[in-house]
Amino acid sequence: MPRIPSMLALAFALLLPLAALAQDNDIDKVNGTARVEAGQHAGDVSTVNGAVRIGTGAVVKEASTVNGSVELGDKAQASKLGTVNGAITLADGSRVSGEVEATNGSIRLQQGAEIGGKLSNVNGAISLDAAHVAGGIETVNGDITVGANSHVEGGILVDKNSSWFHFGSERVPHIVIGPHAVVQGTLEFRRDVLLQVSDSATIGPVKGASVVKFSGATP
Repeated sequence: MPRIPSMLALAFALLLPLAALAQDNDIDKVNGTARVEAGQHAGDVSTVNGAVRIGTGAVVKEASTVNGSVELGDKAQASKLGTVNGAITLADGSRVSGEVEATNGSIRLQQGAEIGGKLSNVNGAISLDAAHVAGGIETVNGDITVGANSHVEGGILVDKNSSWFHFGSERVPHIVIGPHAVVQGTLEFRRDVLLQVSDSATIGPVKGASVVKFSGATP
C-alpha cells in the first residue's frame, strides 16, 4: 500500500511535461484565419491566404502568414512575426523577442509595444507610438514614423531600390522622428528621403540625408 501514493506521484510528475507540450502545439492552416485565444499558449502559428490573430496575453513562438495580416494582441508575446503581402500590428504592451518582418505591408507598434530584434519591410509604412525597437529599422520604399517617446536602438536604414520593376520615377520615403523620441545608432539613407526630426528628439549620426527640424507634435 505505501507504494501506491508514490507511484501516483511519479505518474503525475511524468505527465506534467506532456501537458506543457500539449499547450505549445503548432497551428497550421490554409485559406483561413489562424487564431490563438486570449491567455492561451501555442507553438508556431501560420497560415496561407489568411490572417494570424494572437489574443490578449497569449504567448506563441513564431507567427507568420502569406497573403494576410498578423495581429499581436495587448500584452501578447511572440518570438518572431512575419508576413508576405500583409500588415503587422503589435497592440499595447505586446512584445516580440526576435525579428518582425513584412515584405509588402505596413507595420504598426502601439503604445508600449517592444521588439527585441530588427524591424523591417520593403514596401509599406512603419509607425511607432511610444514603442521600443532594439534591433534597428530597415525599409526600402516605406515611410517611417518614430512617434513621440519612442526608442530605437540600432539605427535606421533606408536601402536603395534594386527592383527590376523600378523605372526612374519613384516616391520619396518620408521619415519622421517625433517629439522626445530617441534613435541610437546611424540613420543611413541610400536613396533620397525627406527626413524631419523634432527639435526635442535625440538621434545618432545621419548619412545620406539632410535633417529638417520641426516644432510641435507633428511636422
